[in-house]
Amino acid sequence: MGDRGPQAAAELAHIRTLAEDGVALAQHALGFRYFNGDGVPQSFEMALAWYRQAANAALAQAQYNLGVMYQKGQGVDVDLPEAAHWYRLAAEQGYAAAQYNLGWLYAKGHGVPHDTDEARHWFGKAAEQGDAGAQNNLGMMYETGKGVPQDYAQAIAWYRKAAGQGYPRAQFNLGQRYENGQGVQRDVGEAIAWYRKAAEQGHAPAQFNLALRHEKGDGVAQDSAAAVRWYTAAAEQNHVSSQFNLALILDNGIGVPRDERQALDWYRRAAALGHAAAQDNLGQRHELGQGVPRDPQEAAHWYRKAAEQGFPAAQYHLGQLHDAGNGVPHDADAAIAWYRKAAGQGHVRAQFDLGLRYEIGQSAGQGVPQDLQEAMHWYGRAAEQDYAAAQYNLAVLHDRDDGPAPDVMRATGWYRKAAEQGHTLAQFALALRHDNGLGVPRDFAAAFGWYRKAALQGHARAQLNVGLMYYAGQGTPADMAQALQWFQLAERNGEPGAARYAREASLRLGSCSPGARHQGNTSSTMMSAD
Repeated sequence: MGDRGPQAAAELAHIRTLAEDGVALAQHALGFRYFNGDGVPQSFEMALAWYRQAANAALAQAQYNLGVMYQKGQGVDVDLPEAAHWYRLAAEQGYAAAQYNLGWLYAKGHGVPHDTDEARHWFGKAAEQGDAGAQNNLGMMYETGKGVPQDYAQAIAWYRKAAGQGYPRAQFNLGQRYENGQGVQRDVGEAIAWYRKAAEQGHAPAQFNLALRHEKGDGVAQDSAAAVRWYTAAAEQNHVSSQFNLALILDNGIGVPRDERQALDWYRRAAALGHAAAQDNLGQRHELGQGVPRDPQEAAHWYRKAAEQGFPAAQYHLGQLHDAGNGVPHDADAAIAWYRKAAGQGHVRAQFDLGLRYEIGQSAGQGVPQDLQEAMHWYGRAAEQDYAAAQYNLAVLHDRDDGPAPDVMRATGWYRKAAEQGHTLAQFALALRHDNGLGVPRDFAAAFGWYRKAALQGHARAQLNVGLMYYAGQGTPADMAQALQWFQLAERNGEPGAARYAREASLRLGSCSPGARHQGNTSSTMMSAD
């Protein structure tokens, strides 16, 4: 309660006298003072009492303020039907703020039946009086076609009226329309200008939008420092996506100094607000002991929170914990259930792991009976997402004469897809097919190329076969020195038979004149797969 001296005390006494004499404006003024603690002890109950007297005298502003107190539960229990009653009395007298609030109650179905026609009616009344919030909401109704025919031009007109008054939500909405070219010619520059106006007024979604653009260099110069500044502004308003993105930037040190401690703080804040990716991230940190003590049980806690929101990565990670009995009881059935949830949402590793379990079967403790058809299904789902390991395993199943769908051509196609992604076993398998003419024309040059790719990744049998092709001059010019090098490498990697070929190559190389390359033929044949 402020003390403004004798003049203020006299003014308050005069207002009180008029209020007690039944003057509605004085009753409202006295209620306002009690509401704010201006010259009197702050008291919602006393404010409510004086507002009610003025409202009963049909003073629209008092009716509106009484409605607000019932809506917010200030000095009285929340009572939305009672709030709607007082808003209606004020709205019917043309009080714009009451018209807006009544429209909002109808739009949400709070205290009154949900009724988009009534919402549009009251928003329209307030909008015509210049209420920026109502203008924005009317724009949203025209944009979405709720309660009115969808009309982007009308939406733009109302957004522009509100945005011109500095209403940040309308500025943001207008920016989105310019960005998407809905109701206006697409103009990213104009969109960014409106986003900036809203962001500078503290509108968190606009701040997030600007941050994202500065982070990616989308429509503005790439500027990580600016991205951090805007993300921070929105994050401090509990804009959860900004909190998560800010954590990622600080965690990875993208364009700004890395700060793992701050990153962890923002991950935690986002996770506490229910951001599934942040919860999954915290789970991984606790599982691995990254920036926090290693704690598998805490990891499981955060994975479960995200998994129960349907976040596929967390479902997969929780499945892994159940698979290993790490932080949770070992439970193959629970692991399979979580893998299946993640796989059904397209999580490629879950699809692959599920395929692997069906291929191996329950006898190996995988929680499901062996079912090669089901294994092919899940490998296929992952293979279509270009997961090389799944492409290879799918090819192997197609290659099996006793498999559910023997098909040499399909096998070759999947081997090739995996091989082109650098999968070593697929490269070797594809080389063998070209070497033997299985599912493809026999082609020693192609065989040599794929053997060499696998050999360079350390595949011992491929190293031996590269040596043999140099030795025999098949698919490549004969070169005994190269043959010897590959034989020796295969021998070091434990390939049986490599030592014998290395000795033969060494003897042949020694019988040639210095600098000459042996071009003779050999009866040696390529090594085949087991």
